[in-house]
Amino acid sequence: MEVQEIAICRSVFYYPTLLRRPLQHQVLYTSTCRFPIYPSKFSKSTKVALLHRSPRPRCTSSMESPSEGYRKNVGICLINPSKKIFAASRLDLPDAWQMPQGGIDESEDPKVAAIRELKEETGVSSAEVLAKTPSWLTYDFPPEVREKLKHQWGSDWKGQAQKWFLLKFTGNEEEINLLGDGTEKPEFGEWSWMSPEQIIDWVVDFKKPVYKEVLAVFAPYFQ
Repeated sequence: MEVQEIAICRSVFYYPTLLRRPLQHQVLYTSTCRFPIYPSKFSKSTKVALLHRSPRPRCTSSMESPSEGYRKNVGICLINPSKKIFAASRLDLPDAWQMPQGGIDESEDPKVAAIRELKEETGVSSAEVLAKTPSWLTYDFPPEVREKLKHQWGSDWKGQAQKWFLLKFTGNEEEINLLGDGTEKPEFGEWSWMSPEQIIDWVVDFKKPVYKEVLAVFAPYFQ
């Protein structure tokens, strides 16, 4: 299937904070059972990373050349038949939810990387690629996050340059397993299907500009 490339709208989109939180799924690593619970309302004052605000993301003019000093990365916006978006809570920051993402291996095609990362992080392989962003979107790491990742990765990156893909989930929810495919250490603890507004509400602040841009690009598919 030909992947549609959508031009990025440069308008600013505002997402109001929702009065209701999503019904989420708790995944127990010792069981395949899932229990619907409501996430506790988090306080952004308890997470240093959540307080950091960075400028709007930058887009490179070339699809082949992400900004220098930024780690090449793919982001995956996975939607179900009800047009809801998959999001999961990070194990290292339980109050921070995000869409799946991951680094691109040397010489790896971004689309291949997106499919690989989705399976590694969520266990999902039943998905169809619908669209992608035409440009690389970048965000900066807050100083404390940059320092932590410098030791973890052994490289000092300013942030990440991301190519985003929109995928349609074609399987059943039993396929979703936050232990992933067993090739990588688990990154997520819980998952939920969310609206675009909820996604923006729950993601850490330094990723919000990129998320707003990505969701604006893919907006036609959420109708």
